[in-house]
Amino acid sequence: MHKAKIILASQSPRRKQLMEMAEMDFEIVVADVDETNPPGMPGAEVPEFLSRKKANAVAHLTGNAIVVAADTVVLLDEHILGKPKDAAHAIAILKQLSGRVHMVVTGVCIKQGTKEICFSTTTEVHFRTLSDEQINHYINKYKPYDKAGAYAIQEWIGVTGIEKINGDYYNVMGLPIGELIIALKGFEI
Repeated sequence: MHKAKIILASQSPRRKQLMEMAEMDFEIVVADVDETNPPGMPGAEVPEFLSRKKANAVAHLTGNAIVVAADTVVLLDEHILGKPKDAAHAIAILKQLSGRVHMVVTGVCIKQGTKEICFSTTTEVHFRTLSDEQINHYINKYKPYDKAGAYAIQEWIGVTGIEKINGDYYNVMGLPIGELIIALKGFEI
């Protein structure tokens, strides 16, 4: 039987790293899609909606390959905190998260031909209270402008600023890799 290729429809270095850590054989094809969502859509539904959009954008280019697409949002009080536009915006986002609990939701869509499995994973993240000095240090040194919520759990801020999480650590990095591996068992790999 012909082995189906796995295509990661993402340019995220963290998703690539997680799939490599899981020793998956895959290629990257970046999904070029408009990442806006319908007005009024609850924030927790946005990642799965966008991951489906990304999977569909790539699937028609890849024959019988299995397409894996994902999207991650940070939700504070049901509002999406996106990627920061600049340092001032990153500081404002981290000040909002400081001392608070927020949710990280990653939507994943796997598509092969007409078969599709989509799901979302939510992790609760508890931030310690961050000083202005800590926030400025993190922004200046790590420049988290490509990260939802202006932080990466695997960087300094995660080690020093996160008190605890309830849920999947790798989900906060951008891909619930364990759940993905289980879901892939339903496809012809």
